[in-house]
Amino acid sequence: MREAQSLVADTLSATVNELCLKFGARKTAFALFLAVWRRYQEENQTSHLSNRMRQDIGLPDSEDVSKLPVWNFKAW
Repeated sequence: MREAQSLVADTLSATVNELCLKFGARKTAFALFLAVWRRYQEENQTSHLSNRMRQDIGLPDSEDVSKLPVWNFKAW
């Protein structure tokens, strides 16, 4: 195991530089954007759930800021 760990991978900047040289900066940047976007989409989003559904799965109620009156400074 120690011998396998002694192999050092390239730094991130060297890897990105190699990808840019091989595929171009635009394709590399677009691929990075798509990877980040897919990762964002994979996360479970609970903001669209109603308070009843949030209670059913054990989450606290969400306070919808749009329903709060503007003059209620205690809410802010």
